[in-house]
Amino acid sequence: MAGSKGKQKTVRDMVLSLGVIMIAAAVIYVFLPHDDKEPDIKRVDYRVELLTARRAAAYPVAAPEGLPTSWKATSVRFDAAASDAWHLGFRAPDGEYVAVEQSTRKPGAFIQEASQGAKATEVTEEIAGRTWTRYTGGRYDALVLKGPDGSTTVVAGTGSFAQLKTMVGALRMA
Repeated sequence: MAGSKGKQKTVRDMVLSLGVIMIAAAVIYVFLPHDDKEPDIKRVDYRVELLTARRAAAYPVAAPEGLPTSWKATSVRFDAAASDAWHLGFRAPDGEYVAVEQSTRKPGAFIQEASQGAKATEVTEEIAGRTWTRYTGGRYDALVLKGPDGSTTVVAGTGSFAQLKTMVGALRMA
């Protein structure tokens, strides 16, 4: 009978250990933050970069005017050495991403990169007096404008075509 008392003690010790572990896990769960809401994305001020790009670029640089404040600028960069590459990223009111990309690079490679693999469709949009071509099928959808000055403007992102059109409609090229 000595053997069965040892097994009972072992089982009892295992149950007690499991209880201690469960209490420790509960304490850790209660005191560690576990916030499920989206992180607050900081708004960037792109005015200085825009002025720099507009002075340096070989084409009229596009930036929105009159967008509602619910559109939040999240990223900006201008790289004169990389074919006057202009990037301005926004978070749309519903959390989707919309970016304005411009460059004097060869249009095929630039559009492929800016739209992340989207392909041209037969659909065009007349927006603010310019004809934009729809691109779909990549990671992003896009509206593309090939400028007479050798530049290409791509408005692309995870946003809907309605959001892309809103951005295009607000663009001022100077």
